[in-house]
Amino acid sequence: MKTGLRFICCAAMITALSGCANVKPWQRGVLSDPTMRADRDPVGLALTEHMYFSREAASGGRGVGGGGCGCN
Repeated sequence: MKTGLRFICCAAMITALSGCANVKPWQRGVLSDPTMRADRDPVGLALTEHMYFSREAASGGRGVGGGGCGCN
């Protein structure tokens, strides 16, 4: 039991530490490129938001006004 718990703790620690990354100053230009943004396509973003509020029958939370009927 003790070795199983130790193995689980080590696996959790390795998993938690593997997500850390140091970004060098010369790599920040690549990460700030407009293609890395989620909202780089305004037409696609508007379509996605329209489908979201029409499907969820709710308004708000994404900067979209109106009801869930899709007529706005």
